[in-house]
Amino acid sequence: MILTLTANPAIDLNFAADHLAFDSRAYLLARSTAPGGRGIKTSSVLRSFGVPTFAVAISGGEAGARFEEMLAREGFPFELVPIRGQIRTNYSITDRQGLTVKLDERGPQLEPDEVAALEEAVDRRLSGAEWLLLCGSLPPGVPAGFYRCLIRKARERGVKTLLDTDGAPLEEGLEAHPTVVAPNQQEAEWLLNRALVTRSHLREALERIREMGAESVILSLGSRGAMLAHGATVAEVLPPRVEAVCPIGAGDALNAAFIWAMRRSGDFVDAVRWGVAAGTASAALPGLNLASLEEAGRIYPQVEVRRLD
Repeated sequence: MILTLTANPAIDLNFAADHLAFDSRAYLLARSTAPGGRGIKTSSVLRSFGVPTFAVAISGGEAGARFEEMLAREGFPFELVPIRGQIRTNYSITDRQGLTVKLDERGPQLEPDEVAALEEAVDRRLSGAEWLLLCGSLPPGVPAGFYRCLIRKARERGVKTLLDTDGAPLEEGLEAHPTVVAPNQQEAEWLLNRALVTRSHLREALERIREMGAESVILSLGSRGAMLAHGATVAEVLPPRVEAVCPIGAGDALNAAFIWAMRRSGDFVDAVRWGVAAGTASAALPGLNLASLEEAGRIYPQVEVRRLD
């Protein structure tokens, strides 16, 4: 079973527009709503790929009730830790060229007893897990070291971990030596306090992040694919060009397909190739849709791997 944690879930509201331009009117063409948060989206893709998954998240307020109703239709089991506040709503607008504007609420303030209940819910599920995926931001009130604590608990139980977050939770989580860390370029730039412009910059970033504690690194580069460092292997994984319709959730699809492929073959490089295929296929879909295994499979043969080690 793949256990995902979404400490700061949301209701995702996406608007499709004709075009987005500064100081210009845009017309809305469609809207879609889905349960949001990186872990929730990752579990959704895992389920569609046929992988057993269990999601843990918080829920509260009127938005939380709607979130639970939508989540019940996703088809995978979950546990929602009740909180006194209201979970957030995230807004995004995407035009026909794939340009996207995102507006995310910070999330509710969690009290110490709620943080403890969330930690206990994850700890209780670890015994049945093969991987623990720690996904997304932490809401106010949750210590930056929260993920670090959970990674250590997972390591003690022999559970592999994937860390996909940013800011201080990423920096502190690395101290616990996650199995895989999966930042995007902007998150890596914040972590290392430098711009990553050239291929040599990106290679140096991979090694620096491993020095900070990660066993392996997947550095997501959006439409440019990903770079990876695993053991003695360093490689870039290049997707074909596609017309990006809505890139929201592409990174979550990458993580899910990576885990699916790792369970199937254990080949890290090939698993990242599958991840890039799923992320690319998802970006080519409208609204908040994420790629199926069949859609990722159509892209997979076109994904190129270049070894750099």
